[in-house]
Amino acid sequence: MNETSPYLLQHADNPVEWYPWGPEALEAAREQNKPIFLSIGYSACHWCHVMAHESFESEEIAKLMNDWFINVKVDREERPDLDQIYMSAVVAITGSGGWPMSVFLTPTGEPFYGGTYWPSAPKFQRPGFPQVLAAVNEAWTDRNEHVHEQADKLTNAIRGMDAFDASASELSPDLMTTAEKKLVGSVDQRHGGFGSAPKFPHPFDLRVLLRCYKRSGNADTLAAVTLTLDKMAAGGIYDHLGGGFHRYSTDAMWLAPHFEKMLYDNALLVPAYLEAYQTTGNAEYARIARETLDYTLGEMTDTNGGFYSTQDADSEGEEGKFFVWTLDEIHEHLGPDRAEIFAEAYDVTPNGNWEEKTILNRTTQGLGFSKSEADLLAECRQILYNVREQRIKPGRDEKILTSWNGLMIAAMALGARVLGDQRYAEAAENSAAFLLETLRDDDGSLLHSFKDGRARFNGYLDDYACLIDGLVELYQTTFNNRWIEAAVALADRMQEQFADDESVGFFYTSRDHEELIVRQKDSQDNATPSGNAMAATALLKLSRLTGRSEWEDIATRTLEMLATQMTYAPSASGQSLIALDFLTGPTRECVLFADSVESDLQELNQRFVPNKVVVAVSNSETTSKTIDSLVSGKTKINNQPTLYVCEHGTCSQPVVGVDEIRDGFNALS
Repeated sequence: MNETSPYLLQHADNPVEWYPWGPEALEAAREQNKPIFLSIGYSACHWCHVMAHESFESEEIAKLMNDWFINVKVDREERPDLDQIYMSAVVAITGSGGWPMSVFLTPTGEPFYGGTYWPSAPKFQRPGFPQVLAAVNEAWTDRNEHVHEQADKLTNAIRGMDAFDASASELSPDLMTTAEKKLVGSVDQRHGGFGSAPKFPHPFDLRVLLRCYKRSGNADTLAAVTLTLDKMAAGGIYDHLGGGFHRYSTDAMWLAPHFEKMLYDNALLVPAYLEAYQTTGNAEYARIARETLDYTLGEMTDTNGGFYSTQDADSEGEEGKFFVWTLDEIHEHLGPDRAEIFAEAYDVTPNGNWEEKTILNRTTQGLGFSKSEADLLAECRQILYNVREQRIKPGRDEKILTSWNGLMIAAMALGARVLGDQRYAEAAENSAAFLLETLRDDDGSLLHSFKDGRARFNGYLDDYACLIDGLVELYQTTFNNRWIEAAVALADRMQEQFADDESVGFFYTSRDHEELIVRQKDSQDNATPSGNAMAATALLKLSRLTGRSEWEDIATRTLEMLATQMTYAPSASGQSLIALDFLTGPTRECVLFADSVESDLQELNQRFVPNKVVVAVSNSETTSKTIDSLVSGKTKINNQPTLYVCEHGTCSQPVVGVDEIRDGFNALS
């Protein structure tokens, strides 16, 4: 198998005759007049492993699959375009989705039936996979015309899901007020988070509520955010020894996660904790952000600078085995005195709290420790971390994905600014340099994925949008001209390749992409931000930095396309609402002339001022031509640090001197 995906390679020895997605599989289906069985998953997916073990490793089930179908295996992280299209089909059929995704297609790729996990024999009120295969084969053989009619209806329904009203909808801060009420109203007031189990972190919604709180001053809004952040940081969804967050909690109180760790979850949660730290001054939020970034540096960073995709839930064939403990182990490694304190703090009991083992979590009674006891707990965590490092680690998917790296570049850049740690800026620069040098083709277009020395697949909209946003954030951390110039070049390329010239917004795939049954527009946030929302966010920032007003116009029309969704489904529109908050402002352009840029910006970086862009210039620097319109005519006054605060290019009187600049930053916040 000439593939680089760890997920596909996991299936290379199955008795199933798997094809990767491509012309060969489609041609085989046409020539043999067989339907396609499309299985989509990813390497860290627990239930993907279960279905593989139960069904795809079974000689009997594989024979049915090989006799009746052309079987295609797809890594959703490599081909999110296929995942989006066929997930829409599964949701239309069943009312919900998930992975593994299992879809039956005509030889031309149109879906006619699908689901997610099917067990090898009937259970969980689900039919057995062999029964599903037999029923689909019978329908294809005996009722072929009906199958094609179903495929046509389903394909048309998928196309209709992307029907946006191109007429302008009013954008105003009132949309933020509406979102605030709906989001606060859906918060679990006991355990934090939104809704009930299973419970996902929703970092977009938390960041939206922080912006709403800045506008409204509503104490309940801030309380909803801090309750959620506190409960997640105390719960088992957070790795108290190694840092970083697991995918989601299977229960309402954040105790028992699915143990995989995804790069994007951690990249998106870091800004939520940093912005909460800026808002409240709570040092615990800074600690969680720092530990999460340190986890990424230690476990998820390649020597080439790129960030890996995922860390599995399973090790040695068991989910969570690497992460859980027994009370006996705690006593063995800490000794009786320290073990007693640690067990009280982290809920370690003789019977455990999950499958007779303990998932470490901070209990209510364990939060009131003195400084000496807190230092002792930190010492205990380090000891147990060192012990855990001797265990067999979960597998790691070492694909480097452009979009997810863009998210982590932005998180690292913000971490460097807020936490004052240059390691994070260096890591962001290393990743950005690797992507720009390795994941671009000869004409400057982005590629999506890198693994085993190979960069592959046309870049998608979110690859461009997330990387542009990451580069803009990195520029505002380092003020290295390379990053803003690369962001501008990619923004022009994104407009050329993805914009809908006949309407508004951006398609998910480029003009030169493989033709699929639908060319979709990505509008709703899922685990990662929607491509259109992130494109709008990035273009708004770039417009303010470069003075190119056409980018703000494009972003505005894109958000107008999403206005109805923002009104009625704010929980699917977090990134759009973040962009809307920036657009409706007030949003400032800050230009600082100083010799010591880092120290002079420290005051601003400690404050929650989301709606701004920043350019800092020292005497030794030459600014990029891309920001000429912002810095032109401005200079240091009386050889002292000088701050210009502008809005849409109209500037107030310059602020001169360190103390006065500090007062100016106070006014902004």
